[in-house]
Amino acid sequence: MNIRGKTKVVGLFGYPVEHSLSPVMHNAAFAGLGLDYCYVTFLVKPEFLGKAVEAIRALDLKGVNVTIPHKEKVISFLDAVSEEASFIGAVNTIRNDNGRLTGFNTDGRGFMKSLVEAGIDISGKKVLVVGAGGASRAIGYYLCMTASVVCLYDAVDEKAEQLARHLSCLKGNVSVVDSSTFRRSQFFSEIDVIINATPLGLKNDDPVPFDPSLLNNLHTVCDLIYKETPILRSASERGCRTLGGLGMLLWQGIFAFELWTGRTPSVDVMRNALLAQCE
Repeated sequence: MNIRGKTKVVGLFGYPVEHSLSPVMHNAAFAGLGLDYCYVTFLVKPEFLGKAVEAIRALDLKGVNVTIPHKEKVISFLDAVSEEASFIGAVNTIRNDNGRLTGFNTDGRGFMKSLVEAGIDISGKKVLVVGAGGASRAIGYYLCMTASVVCLYDAVDEKAEQLARHLSCLKGNVSVVDSSTFRRSQFFSEIDVIINATPLGLKNDDPVPFDPSLLNNLHTVCDLIYKETPILRSASERGCRTLGGLGMLLWQGIFAFELWTGRTPSVDVMRNALLAQCE
């Protein structure tokens, strides 16, 4: 990279951030288009989030991505938030327009694009989302507009119920699955697509959040985590079609790139950069 005095800076706010693949992906795309930008990570402790957001203006950063644990709390420090991000209640991308900071959420669009790219059609399908946190809110915004039914399960019933009420404002096809139903083979036999939106799988020894014996070769199992997880391995062993989170990471990054630069990056360049890091 040829970093100069005029180089524009974008980056990532998170805690932790050392594991992120975003710098490799974005810097490859900048180089591919010959854009004088660079992408770096910023380790932002929760107590310094407000100061970090103000530094976007002070240092004239062109924008940042936002990741765990800041996606929800960052909203209060911004000048504006897109309609989509406001409904979701989380921001993963901030754009700086001459000191005016606007928050967006590209996670849900990124996930849906990854489904399309993989040839997975959820139109008219019954979808189970495991976990009711920020990731579920982002993808749920789109899932409930496309799937016939969206079922939500979380180990904390209140979280699933709260999210279901929220998503039902868009469309009344969202239901909550209780822990008893979640363990029944009859329930799983009626599900077409299962999506893990929990952090379980980040560590290789994490448990699978549902009984793998309930899966069969008619299921499609997706995981928002971008590496191979115990969930995906178990699903593959049962003959399921599987999809990891690498595509979601790729496409949410592409949409963020467009927000910052007004340019469309090479999908192949960004994908190859990610794949090279995952080998």
